[in-house]
Amino acid sequence: QVQLAESGGGLVQAGGSLRLSCAATGRTSISLPMGWFRQAPGKEREFVAAVSRLGGRTSYANSVKGRFTISRDNAKNTVRLQMNALKPEDTAVYYCAAASSNWPPSTYDYWGQGTQVTVSS
Repeated sequence: QVQLAESGGGLVQAGGSLRLSCAATGRTSISLPMGWFRQAPGKEREFVAAVSRLGGRTSYANSVKGRFTISRDNAKNTVRLQMNALKPEDTAVYYCAAASSNWPPSTYDYWGQGTQVTVSS
């Protein structure tokens, strides 16, 4: 069992930055691929970014490539999403998720409760 908890969301102006964090508990350390997803009101949840078990590989949605950076610190059991040059289209609830599949992950088994990110124009 893995418990995930996101933090760092908030309200920012377009062009600003936020750093989201995901804390994992229930295991001695994070040993799974991790991902970030987001969901805007009335829309489907979409993939944002993923990082491999040891942090050596990353993947990004085209909409955030070059603006967002995913990273992990397994010693601290945390995953981060640095978001720069934010746009109003980035407004959504952001979720942290853990997968058990090989890289690239295709199935996510554990999900956090989400943190709200709102970008004003």
